Amino acid sequence: MSLKAHGRYDYSPITDRPDFTWPGGKRLAVYLGVNLEHFAFGEGLGAELAPGGPQPDILNYAWRDYGNRVGAWRLIEMLDALALPATVLANSAMCDHAPELMAAHRARGDEIAGHGRSNSERQGTMDEAAERAMIREATETLARAEGKAPRGWLSPWISESPVTPDLLAEAGYAYTLNWCMDDQPVWMRTAHGPLLAVPYPQELNDIPAIVGRKDSAETFARMIVDNFDEMLEQSAHQSLVMGIALHPYIMGQPHRLRALRGALAHIAGHRDRIWITTAGAICDSFAAQRPA
Repeated sequence: MSLKAHGRYDYSPITDRPDFTWPGGKRLAVYLGVNLEHFAFGEGLGAELAPGGPQPDILNYAWRDYGNRVGAWRLIEMLDALALPATVLANSAMCDHAPELMAAHRARGDEIAGHGRSNSERQGTMDEAAERAMIREATETLARAEGKAPRGWLSPWISESPVTPDLLAEAGYAYTLNWCMDDQPVWMRTAHGPLLAVPYPQELNDIPAIVGRKDSAETFARMIVDNFDEMLEQSAHQSLVMGIALHPYIMGQPHRLRALRGALAHIAGHRDRIWITTAGAICDSFAAQRPA
């Protein structure tokens, strides 16, 4: 039986690939994906702390807005204290909603990647023309605010249409974070040339863990530490990528921030053995060593 396939990449066991190393001879690359998201009031999609009632759903809207007003700033303080860079996955609506927050990450030198217009909408339900227009609008808005266009993209809700990789390559993107099928970057085929899939976590991601599975902050922090320790050992055999996905309205809550700080301090304590970096730098290093 022949199953329907996407045709974007071929099967390849991680134990049977050409070897490579990250800068400085490091074998494990670690990056933080900080999601900065803005939501429509009284309509559209949005993560829920508790089951929402009729719109306007004040409880969940205000809980999410806490992330931009308070939680994200506490995350920045923590990242500064630990000297950790971040890849900021920004809805373009953030440029108007919270320009001070975008400026703070810009001042840190963090990478700004595209994350659609808003997480109130799902990219995969758009027709091709609407999706192309959305990508163009989000890209142009971020480019105006940041002085350069983003090179990486994470779709809102990891939602893709059948042509999303083609549209991203057409729009000039170098990498996507949508596909979580590997611990190394993987070249994808598109109608407009190669697009690199940089690993983005769906396990070390606070939405599936804390909102979906109802894990505690301590459980999530333990997951981060255990994942890191195991991947550090595994990376002796293959260079790997470890991402951590964070949302300020979740991990910026004080009781969760304390647990997260301990986990990230554990990782930072091994910085002499690992490459702490951004998704864009991972893309550049891999592409230079393993061209499509």
